[in-house]
Amino acid sequence: MSVHLIIPGPPRGKGRPRTTRKGHVYTDAKTRAYEKRIRDLFREKYGADFTPLDGPLEMEIVVTFPVPVSASKKRRHDMLWGVECPTKRPDLSNLVKCPEDALNGLAYKDDAQIVSFAALKRYGGNGKVEVKIYPAGEEP
Repeated sequence: MSVHLIIPGPPRGKGRPRTTRKGHVYTDAKTRAYEKRIRDLFREKYGADFTPLDGPLEMEIVVTFPVPVSASKKRRHDMLWGVECPTKRPDLSNLVKCPEDALNGLAYKDDAQIVSFAALKRYGGNGKVEVKIYPAGEEP
């Protein structure tokens, strides 16, 4: 069994933890809303009765950014063909943290089960995040 989920729209990185004056740490509202959207998309596709994957898992995440409207034709071509890659914020580690945290307890029991991880940032379309999770050693 494997999981394949596409999160349409511009990608969002995990926001930095915020701290109150009393020392309480919390996640910002935009990050919470994005993680809720990911969980809702997962439940919509796999149902509320999905049994989380067990054992060691591999995860692949492809983050696709929309090509900027201001890009010239040549630059747009280079972006769509992978000659030019997105090197601006958010950084890749923050981009993969949102789906990883949002799917914890839903797609898999605990994110400690992820033993192999592959991630990629690229340009194309309107933007999306594609997540694949499958048992270690198997192809998706």
